Amino acid sequence: MIMTNRRIAITLAVIFLAIGSSNPPLAAQQEQQPKKESKSASGSMTGCVDEQDGRYVLTNDSDLALIAILEADGFPTEAFAKHMGHKVTVRGTVIPGGTQPTFRVRSVTAVSDTCSPSPKH
Repeated sequence: MIMTNRRIAITLAVIFLAIGSSNPPLAAQQEQQPKKESKSASGSMTGCVDEQDGRYVLTNDSDLALIAILEADGFPTEAFAKHMGHKVTVRGTVIPGGTQPTFRVRSVTAVSDTCSPSPKH
């Protein structure tokens, strides 16, 4: 379980590095902002909204594995409920630390009304 969480954390770090390097305007905005003590990566993630252990989470759409715990930023946590079972893109910031990745969500954009594992070939 710990190795899986580490793999997820490493995968998230690689994704956010790729997002930052492929989006110069965002990188330029980040350079103008003062550096913060903690290292957190801003960006976006796409996946399925689910509820696990009383918390809203984002899972991948291929096998519904946990991508990140969702934390609302500037809106009520209950707003995630209307996206349950839907594929969405969330924008926000990765919160470092903990055993499971946490993503502080500033906005949610619907991608699809359904979300189910891809059939295996």
